[in-house]
Amino acid sequence: MEETASQNFGSKYESQIKEFKYTLHLIRKSPLTLAGLILLIFIFLVAIFAPYLAIEHPIYIGGQQTWLSDFNQTFQPPSWKHPFGTDDMGHDIYSMVIYGTREALYVGFIVVLVAMLIGVLLGAYSGYIGGWFDEVLMRICDMFFAFPGLILAMAITAALGPGLLHVMYALMIVWWPAYTRIVRGQVLSVKQNQYIEAARAVGVSRFKIIWKHVIPNSLPPILVQATMDLGNVILTAAGLAFLGLGAAAYTADWGIMVSQGRSWMIAGKWWWSTFPGLAIFVTVLAFNLFGDGLRDILDPRLRR
Repeated sequence: MEETASQNFGSKYESQIKEFKYTLHLIRKSPLTLAGLILLIFIFLVAIFAPYLAIEHPIYIGGQQTWLSDFNQTFQPPSWKHPFGTDDMGHDIYSMVIYGTREALYVGFIVVLVAMLIGVLLGAYSGYIGGWFDEVLMRICDMFFAFPGLILAMAITAALGPGLLHVMYALMIVWWPAYTRIVRGQVLSVKQNQYIEAARAVGVSRFKIIWKHVIPNSLPPILVQATMDLGNVILTAAGLAFLGLGAAAYTADWGIMVSQGRSWMIAGKWWWSTFPGLAIFVTVLAFNLFGDGLRDILDPRLRR
């Protein structure tokens, strides 16, 4: 009996290794997916090692991030000393962009994680239970979809007041309906399968069916959507900061840096806005490339 269990475990382990190798093969087969993955690895490494990569470092007064000014170094163009130049307060833009990577990833992951948890929970119960709960929830989602996401996020942030935390609250509110719709559609398809009917027949509770059978089999499209949304959330948060609804001035926020530097572009101080803008572009592109490739990798038709 122990030998049989060992053989089953070995067979399962070999199957997982085979699937992992095939996944790596699909990634290598797609140059754009591989490029997105390499860029993401680079971005995460920059965020992790930001204190070691930066030339200058922020200080925190009363929990608020600030940077020491050096008025002898204002508007320095890119050089070996300041690779991305300096702003009108003498802050090193390279260091602020490096630390901004941490903030961008923090906002993206927290917003997407919370929105995904809310959407998965509501969508799973809506699709499985149906009835009046499903009808009411879908009409609420329709109300959110009636407004452009950025406009709705602007309205919510303006009502709550400027600040990074309020931006995150606004984006969570805007993003959860999309996950609810995706999960509901997946659940409506999955719950008709025979193994769900068999679980019902033997008396498995509704809670266990949803969390042990329905949701795990609905994960692939959720993961793809989450990967794509990480870039979109970072872009939207930067847009709100650009409009003055996000982080305070002179903080390591890409959006506020682009906003502050835009008025100096005509005067030839192009670097202040350019490098944070490039950071936003590369990060969003990386998540979109990898998310698009992940959608193909998780497609069951490609894994047959």
